[in-house]
Amino acid sequence: MVGGALQIAGLLVGGIGMIGTFAVTGMPQWRVSAFIENNIIVFETIWEGLWMHCIRQANIRMQCKVYDSVLALSPDLQASRGLMCAGSVLSFLAFVVAVIGMKCTRCVQSSWQAKGYIILTAGLLFILSGVVELIPVCWVANTIISDFYNPAVNVAQKRELGEALYLGWVAAFCLTAAGAIFCCFYRCCEKTRSYGYSAPTHYSADSQHLHGKTESSYSKSQYV
Repeated sequence: MVGGALQIAGLLVGGIGMIGTFAVTGMPQWRVSAFIENNIIVFETIWEGLWMHCIRQANIRMQCKVYDSVLALSPDLQASRGLMCAGSVLSFLAFVVAVIGMKCTRCVQSSWQAKGYIILTAGLLFILSGVVELIPVCWVANTIISDFYNPAVNVAQKRELGEALYLGWVAAFCLTAAGAIFCCFYRCCEKTRSYGYSAPTHYSADSQHLHGKTESSYSKSQYV
């Protein structure tokens, strides 16, 4: 009962992390224009994402344009494209593997060990996808903070952390937490299974010992 609830919780948390990863990959709010010094009063907001950049004017009109070339992006955004795509694929694969290995799926008792390995694989994939997503999010955030406090960078080119980065941290945490839940569930099941196997062995050994004592007592009574 507890194991089934633990698996469902891990699947829900992993699903939230997977959906968040998809959203972060497509959102344009990775880098947002900073309103500092001479840019305090402005009528437009600039968003820069992995696939497009958008200009929002006076909270009324917004125009988005897809990047003409990958080479037009900064190195951190270029690498983030590939890493976020890889993280999205890994999170989806982990979710599918977790559904296959869920305890509610029916299987014969002899395949329990194989299903345990499936659960472990899903947990490791969730953790890997969380780490892969965390790398580009932290990389872009570090670049934004470094340029913001760099006096050599023009004020008009300075950016702030966008909503996509905060959502990326949350999604990476959910994926890692889901992986930890599945790995802990596999560990607990292994301990339970090993204890279940050792109990009959101990009982059979005691039975043989008692049986040996009975035979020895019977042989002594014959000799007498």
